[in-house]
Amino acid sequence: MLKKSIFLFCIILFFMSVCGCTKKSDLKVAMLTDFGKIQDRSFNQIIWEGLQRASMEFEIEANYLESHSESDYLPNLEKLSEEGNNLILGNGFKMDKPLLEAATKNPKQKYAGVDCYFENPAANLVGVTFKDQESAYLVGYIAGKMTKTNQVGFIGGMDTPVIHKFLYGYLAGVKKANPNAEVNRQYLGSFTDIDQAREMAKQMYENNVDIIFQAAGGAGDGIIEAAVIAGKYVIGVDKDQSCLAPENVLTSAMKRMDNAAYNLVKALIAGKFPGGTNVVYGLQENGVGIAASSSNLVPAEILNEVKELKDQIISGAIVPPTNSEEWGKLHS
Repeated sequence: MLKKSIFLFCIILFFMSVCGCTKKSDLKVAMLTDFGKIQDRSFNQIIWEGLQRASMEFEIEANYLESHSESDYLPNLEKLSEEGNNLILGNGFKMDKPLLEAATKNPKQKYAGVDCYFENPAANLVGVTFKDQESAYLVGYIAGKMTKTNQVGFIGGMDTPVIHKFLYGYLAGVKKANPNAEVNRQYLGSFTDIDQAREMAKQMYENNVDIIFQAAGGAGDGIIEAAVIAGKYVIGVDKDQSCLAPENVLTSAMKRMDNAAYNLVKALIAGKFPGGTNVVYGLQENGVGIAASSSNLVPAEILNEVKELKDQIISGAIVPPTNSEEWGKLHS
């Protein structure tokens, strides 16, 4: 009986392989980090988690290469192409020009830029952007409702359009919840300087700020550390960062880059790679939102209000600003 079962099992495997019914794939996908580490507990890590999920589900080969400076981008993109990867993901808005150059040079190689928008992407290149202002609006509302001092803070990694979306969405959410609240805003000029981030946050907390929203990549670890030391609240970014300080991370503005990476691989396998386009993820596409762990520290009545605001953003009744011009029009 055992020999017969083994024989039947082998026959089934044979026919599955012949008809292509197995999920095994010979595809190789790689991601190139910005100059943060892969385990930055933020931007790079969440994209890598999406590729790992795709790797397990579709049985593809997934790998990554870390960059240490912007000068590494082009050589690293070339290296990943030479290694035979079918799709290369470049992480971060600073990767846009290197990706354009690489895509032009290697028209048969497929590329994707996460947090990159391309005016006229070639057929082998796709841009992936997020409506960060939508999740920022929601966490801003939470901050405005929960501040005890009417002083909240924002620390961005760099003064760039991508970070502006976080800032101005946050400002609008804070003011929606609490018109009397003031927002202290500063930029680090870095996504990796943890020490500087810790000191900047420390000064904010000492100046009566009781909640800081950090959009600073890996440097955000320093801001979270400062919140723990001060016994104040901090709002995480990109992924659920509550595990880093469960008593201090009030909520997190989720940026589901893991879903985006997973969906790109899924589309590639299906022969539907969206080259020549820009894909946008917002609340409606489950591309941004607030962390499920928000319920640990945020009262249920506030979360119910946040849900209503989410529905209004999806319907278009509320349009969070993305820059100073849009913010100014709301208050003109």
